[in-house]
Amino acid sequence: MRLATVRTSRGLRLHVKGTDGYVDLADASGDEALSSVNGFAAGGDAAMAAARAASAQVGVALSQSDFAPATPNPPRILCLGVNYAEHAIEGGRAVPKWPESFVRGAGSVIGAYDDMVKPALCERFDYEGELAIIIGKGGRYIKAADAFDAILGYSVMNDGSAREWQRIATQWTPGKNFEGTMPIGPEIVTVDEVDVSDLAISSTLNGTLMQDSRTSMMIVDVAHAIEYFSGFTTLRPGDVIASGTPGGVGSARTPPVWLMPGDTIEVSIEGIGTISNKVVAEVGGPTDWPWLPLKVDTTSL
Repeated sequence: MRLATVRTSRGLRLHVKGTDGYVDLADASGDEALSSVNGFAAGGDAAMAAARAASAQVGVALSQSDFAPATPNPPRILCLGVNYAEHAIEGGRAVPKWPESFVRGAGSVIGAYDDMVKPALCERFDYEGELAIIIGKGGRYIKAADAFDAILGYSVMNDGSAREWQRIATQWTPGKNFEGTMPIGPEIVTVDEVDVSDLAISSTLNGTLMQDSRTSMMIVDVAHAIEYFSGFTTLRPGDVIASGTPGGVGSARTPPVWLMPGDTIEVSIEGIGTISNKVVAEVGGPTDWPWLPLKVDTTSL
């Protein structure tokens, strides 16, 4: 099945793709808890059964602007960094033997076709096409062999990165959390519908192919990502795991290629979908902020 969070006159509401168009899941089932991804993810088998029944109905047609973030309010976004060997090598790193990981906040999330905001305090804004894993029932200490039982489904995301903020210190959090920099969607494809072990993944900037790889090239695959993260935290319904980006990012190019206002960046994953976002400048941001990684004298800190 394919699920989408839709902007409606009643607010954001979860829909399932029907025989034609999209069906409001809470209305179809009579269970208002199914109006959100987090509620659906917590609903277990009963929620899945309700979605299957609703998917047999005729729904409403949607335009691109109707699609909200596939997961508009994830409890957490747990991210794998440098999870493709080619991305490690292009950045001058050794291929990691232990996962790099960091956390994003829900405030950075936008829809599949929304404008992607270039931060006012960032000159080196970069793209990272990634497979997003959305947690269903979740759990703790989940072995790789049982990982897919914990997953609701998958989506497409762009881990938009402010590189100078990411690299000024040892922790990546600032460069990965600017608001309006992480599009995700347009749908969540449920785990029973797609095998993500070897899918084509690509990013295109203004019509030029920039990233072109396959999910089989991940260092830590989906099942082992679930095992890794659940080793130190309980995975909860609605959590998102960002599985890392392949080679071809703008920062690794000569000369570097940075996202600029007016650009259009697209990310596609075979069998899951495509997101397409126009880059716009942040409105109202300062230009003389005291914390600017490319200008601050770090010796005085």
